[in-house]
Amino acid sequence: MQNHIYNAIGLMSGTSLDGLDIAFCRFELLQDQKWDWEVLNCMTRTYPVELKSKLSKSKELSGLELHLLDLELGKWMGEVGKEFIKDHKLKVDFIASHGHTVFHMPENQLSLQIGNPNFIHAFAECPVISDFRTLDMARGGQGAPLVPIGDALLFPNYDFCINLGGIANVSYADQNNKRLAYDICACNILLNSLAKLKGFEYDEHGLLAKSGKEIPELLKEWNNFHYLNKTPPKSLGIEMIEPEILSKIDESRYSAGDMLKTAVSHIATQICNAVVSAKKGGKILLTGGGALNSYLVEKIESKLSKNYEIVVAERKIVDFKEALIFAFLGVLNVRNEWNTWASVTGAHANSVSGQKLGNI
Repeated sequence: MQNHIYNAIGLMSGTSLDGLDIAFCRFELLQDQKWDWEVLNCMTRTYPVELKSKLSKSKELSGLELHLLDLELGKWMGEVGKEFIKDHKLKVDFIASHGHTVFHMPENQLSLQIGNPNFIHAFAECPVISDFRTLDMARGGQGAPLVPIGDALLFPNYDFCINLGGIANVSYADQNNKRLAYDICACNILLNSLAKLKGFEYDEHGLLAKSGKEIPELLKEWNNFHYLNKTPPKSLGIEMIEPEILSKIDESRYSAGDMLKTAVSHIATQICNAVVSAKKGGKILLTGGGALNSYLVEKIESKLSKNYEIVVAERKIVDFKEALIFAFLGVLNVRNEWNTWASVTGAHANSVSGQKLGNI
């Protein structure tokens, strides 16, 4: 008989390079086949300065340099994982690691995450599940987004789950109860890049954006980004965002505050377009760092009718939802159940994705 209670750690390194999110979670499959879950311990470990610098330039590295960084990151993640387990005196079934994305190029069936799982396994002294995207891509999918299965099974009371991370993405069930999801637009990647022009890591509560003035011609350029008119399934990588979105940042022409206000308007508009085109009302769960940007949340609310209710998740879920869901993807892998849905990724079949190391 399969176990019905799992204690797992999820590791997530996002595109914004804020740090490594670590979440120790308990999952229990109840008799009605619904999942009960809890995030028991969590933390974000900032990257050592030198490692963060290497990660920020990872796509420019040679093959050898990239392999060495893969090992260095895996060792560091394993050491951090072991310390986390020891500090909290945890009994862990396995670690599920997303890794850090260097390339995401679905048109080439390529999505490369580094943070070598063998090194995580060796240094954390714990079983590891990793590489959650490759099998889906081999089956013709985008390899993304992966979070929607967690949205459906762990957050069933919401009509929409929107994550305002480095890239904003949405997941929801259509009228036939089929789960659909896709990346909407650049979010914190854009906002943080602009905040750094003023010497800040991010625009706290959106105060800089709120003080600015919208730039109509820049807003038009961002809203005309060709990706926005593509039909899902679709996913967005830094490879598209840099030349089409970030390249439009021009400090010689515009102030950082004005560009931030324009960026918030762009993001809010695209999120509202995604929501309104899917359903004429519903309950929306917001997570990710952008959910803490009160000005961005206000702008989204102002563009939606009263048929929509926006709920900002509790802080623990805002910060650690992706780590939570990767732990859950690991649970589904262990149970030999689908953890990647073709309806979301565009693959020709569902998959049990992830490679295991160690005895689980």
